[in-house]
Amino acid sequence: MSETQTPPGQARARRGGGRFAGFAQVHGAGLDPADLDVAAGLVQLTGVVQAIYAGMSERHDLTPVQAKLLCVLLDGPKGMAELAQSFGVEKAALTGLMDRAEKRGLAERSPVPGDRRAVQVTLTEPGRRAATAFHADVGEALEELIGQLSPADREHFRAVLAGIITRCRTSPSSS
Repeated sequence: MSETQTPPGQARARRGGGRFAGFAQVHGAGLDPADLDVAAGLVQLTGVVQAIYAGMSERHDLTPVQAKLLCVLLDGPKGMAELAQSFGVEKAALTGLMDRAEKRGLAERSPVPGDRRAVQVTLTEPGRRAATAFHADVGEALEELIGQLSPADREHFRAVLAGIITRCRTSPSSS
């Protein structure tokens, strides 16, 4: 292929060919907005956000799942059933995660008063410090993604995100 020829995949993406052509470009360097459909953009943005989250988790000596657990618990104690629903797994699947969190002194399980079978999970003080530091660092890193937007564009972006998230949480098909 000569220097002036366009690689076949890029030519197809520019013409709109191939349903998933836009998904192939992972980093989007030099991306022309006209070449990016919304689905491809969301997939690429998801990859960027997940990479930031995973990198920050590693920097804080946490797995991404441990980081999520700690951040979910920042709002206060949660029951195992509620956590399982939040993670989209069965209660039994949380046992290993909780065993590791307790072993590291980040969270603890305790009985729920008045319900012998129920267990709640609470952050320990080291867990709260780790969650707070992680949450702040991730927030700062993610803020950089939209740092170049004007205040009006940032507010519009925030409002659109809020609408999408609200629809997903309230839609019967999102469960």
